[in-house]
Amino acid sequence: MLTLICLIFMVGIFGRLIGFAFQMAWGLTKILLTFVFLPVIILGCIFTGLFAVAIPILAIVGLVTLVASFA
Repeated sequence: MLTLICLIFMVGIFGRLIGFAFQMAWGLTKILLTFVFLPVIILGCIFTGLFAVAIPILAIVGLVTLVASFA
């Protein structure tokens, strides 16, 4: 019976740690995509002559950021 109680507590504690790890990974992914990959993609579009593609991407990201800041 004591083993079962310890097992339940262990699953509860490590379950929360795994959930926290997923939240941290998701937050780091969002930061990495926003500050690293998006500017690289936009600069690549501008330097390769796809300026017509870069402007709508900037507009969409700007609107999403504006809406997300008020939510």
